[in-house]
Amino acid sequence: MSECKIDHSHEDVQKKFEAQKAFLPGEMLPLFDAFFKEEHTQDILNHVFHLLKKYDLADVDDQEERNKRLYLVLKNV
Repeated sequence: MSECKIDHSHEDVQKKFEAQKAFLPGEMLPLFDAFFKEEHTQDILNHVFHLLKKYDLADVDDQEERNKRLYLVLKNV
């Protein structure tokens, strides 16, 4: 995943999540529900957006790595 210079809004992240939700592990979904109820820094929003971006097109190893990173963010915010 390359670095992006665009700041993504809470709404952008939520839309990206909705688009990728069917491809994410089921046990992760409640963590996103809690995530979207809170305010987050721009860095966190950008990071989560890019972990979700093209998640469905990522190979299994990449998805596993993204899952680990998503869990770290979602469980610690």
